[in-house]
Order: sequence, then structure tokens, then C-alpha cells
Amino acid sequence: MKFPQRLAYYLLGLMIGLFAVFYFLDVKDTQFCYLPNCRVLKDIRNKPFHIDEDAKKHAEALSQEEIAIFLTHGDVDFSQSNVEHEGGKLYVIHRKDGKQQNMTF
Repeated sequence: MKFPQRLAYYLLGLMIGLFAVFYFLDVKDTQFCYLPNCRVLKDIRNKPFHIDEDAKKHAEALSQEEIAIFLTHGDVDFSQSNVEHEGGKLYVIHRKDGKQQNMTF
């Protein structure tokens, strides 16, 4: 078997394998979070959280949907984050809203 023929079989098998892998991983809704920002946001999203009364008074416009957007598209500021706070860790998340104003959560 000549090289071009082997290359064609290899590429055909590779394409079939890639389609199968992408199909099965898409069905499971798998996310690959290798970067620190993605890993921290995913970890925070997976844990339950509640908003205390003091925070509700200061952030009246902050709804559950906006919090979900923060935890999906925000940027974690690691220079201010990862501080021990009441038995847990404190993370500072920055994001720009639709009006291009900086918001911090």
C-alpha cells in the first residue's frame, strides 16, 4: 500500500473518530475547564449560594439571572481573590455590563 493511500485511510479514520468523540461529549454536555478562571467559575456555579439581606439592600438591581451571567462570563481577579474568609475563600469577579460599565461581584 502506497503512502497516499495509507494517509487517506488514516485521515478518514481520524475524522470518523473525531465526529464520534464530539457527538458523545456533546450529548453529555461536558465542559473542559483547564484554565484557572474557568475552573473557579465552574466550581462556584456548582455550589449552592444565597444572598443575605445586607447584600440585597446594596444591590437591588442584581437578580439571579445577572448573577448567573457573572458566574458564566466574569473574570476572576486572582490578585484580590483566594483570601480566607469565614471558613471559605473569597473571590472577586469583574465583568462589563451592556453599557460597558465595570461591575464587581
